[in-house]
Amino acid sequence: MCRDCCCGSRKVTGVDHGAQTDRLREEAPVRISDCLDVCDQANVVVVQPSAEGRAAGARPVWLGLVNDPGATEDIASWIRAGGPGVAPRPEILDLYTFEPPGRRRGPR
Repeated sequence: MCRDCCCGSRKVTGVDHGAQTDRLREEAPVRISDCLDVCDQANVVVVQPSAEGRAAGARPVWLGLVNDPGATEDIASWIRAGGPGVAPRPEILDLYTFEPPGRRRGPR
């Protein structure tokens, strides 16, 4: 979870950043990161796959503009269900999913 110059700051108004972090911590460990260099997507949450998800070939899922409690709750529910590679991503989260610059998809 990004919490630096834009994400998690008063630049993103109307969001209880502490409550958002606490809510996601109820479902999984949360790692706070300095700037992830995608400030135009603030607030950014990156959902890492579990060991089971990685074994299934899942990659981290980047979610941006996570600025309301409903979106946070959708992410929490997906994590509780197993997250990337284990549980299908809810369609509503497609609205938040983005590919960060400088990262490519596909076989390496």
